[in-house]
Amino acid sequence: MATKSYTAIVEREGSGYVALCPELDVASQGDTVESATANLKEAVELFLECADPAEVERRLHTEVFVTRFEAANG
Repeated sequence: MATKSYTAIVEREGSGYVALCPELDVASQGDTVESATANLKEAVELFLECADPAEVERRLHTEVFVTRFEAANG
């Protein structure tokens, strides 16, 4: 089975964490960063296993950049 690297963007939401894979627009959640990331991995694997190849191709973003910037506040 081939593997591919994906991005996980994780943020706190309430008392837990939400994880997003921007390449496929798949999200999951968990009580910790680690569990949210593990749940996201499982969700992505299930999506890739079950989705029609055309759906995967339609949703796949091949260039995702995560960066930070500063903005004036007030």
